[in-house]
Amino acid sequence: MMKREVVREVLAGRRPPYVPWHVQFTKEPWEMLVRHFGGEDEAEAAVDNHILELGSAIGFFEDVGEGRVRDVFGVVWDRSVDRDIGIVEGCVLPEPTLDGFRFPDPLDPRFFRDIPSAIGRHPDRFRVFYVGFSLFERAWTLRGMENLLLDFIDHPAFVHELLGAIADYNLAQVREALAYDIDAVYFGDDWGQQHGLIMGKPWWDEFIQPHLRRMYGFVRDAGKFQMIHSCGDVDELFDDLVGLGLNCFNPFQPEVMDTAALLARYRGRLAFHGGLSTQRVLPYGTEAEVRAESRRLLDLGAAGGYIFAPSHAVEGDVPLANILAFLDEARRRKES
Repeated sequence: MMKREVVREVLAGRRPPYVPWHVQFTKEPWEMLVRHFGGEDEAEAAVDNHILELGSAIGFFEDVGEGRVRDVFGVVWDRSVDRDIGIVEGCVLPEPTLDGFRFPDPLDPRFFRDIPSAIGRHPDRFRVFYVGFSLFERAWTLRGMENLLLDFIDHPAFVHELLGAIADYNLAQVREALAYDIDAVYFGDDWGQQHGLIMGKPWWDEFIQPHLRRMYGFVRDAGKFQMIHSCGDVDELFDDLVGLGLNCFNPFQPEVMDTAALLARYRGRLAFHGGLSTQRVLPYGTEAEVRAESRRLLDLGAAGGYIFAPSHAVEGDVPLANILAFLDEARRRKES
């Protein structure tokens, strides 16, 4: 069975022949793997991912110097400390209005030009078009986190206008992506903290859910799987998300979620992707501890509903030995 078919089995709620995996890396650990294996192609083959990431997610295309980049929405990110995403610099929407602001072109060729070649290189992988910062995150990066949360109370009409315009942009981009032979659409949008939602459930219901219903419904009606990413303690949303048509949730953080209980509760209705701690086990655990936790997760996922992965992109504080250990455990389980 091809990797693509194995992932489809998981997302369709069926028992796969083995637990598939998908690992993302920030710059430093990826560069470490490339050095270890002797090249990019060799490192990619060693990781042996089951998911093919398509698109450009956030749209970081322009280097503006001094460790800063500008995304397609005009937001400048300072990467002098965080080399991967960065910290928002300034405020693109200093007032609660879209007057004078022009949305970027959702059909910018840079989001799509590498799709055919990527599929050609990895025809066996499950094909996922990524839309990063897909709603709340895109809104706060434009308006500022504090401003946006105050707008929920003081300027609700503006919040709906802004989120609706962002959803329109996303849907135009997804519609174009559906011209390619993809399997799923992945929306990234952090809603959680270590304890609870950033905005609280009533505000999520009022402002976020209606726009998700429109986006997720479009993907579902197109016959594609729906995947999302939201960091933090958001399991209070899972029933709502299943009702909206969600098939797979990432990153499945063990620090804030009971991974065993959630897998058992939602198996057949919602799959999970992640689960291997990037806050504790991977950076601070021994190789033996990483192997033990990997085996526990692979055991839990054997009945289906699970894609094995770290709970976020592997960061620079993770030792090489620990990376090699969890990759080895995934391969061993596939081959057993």
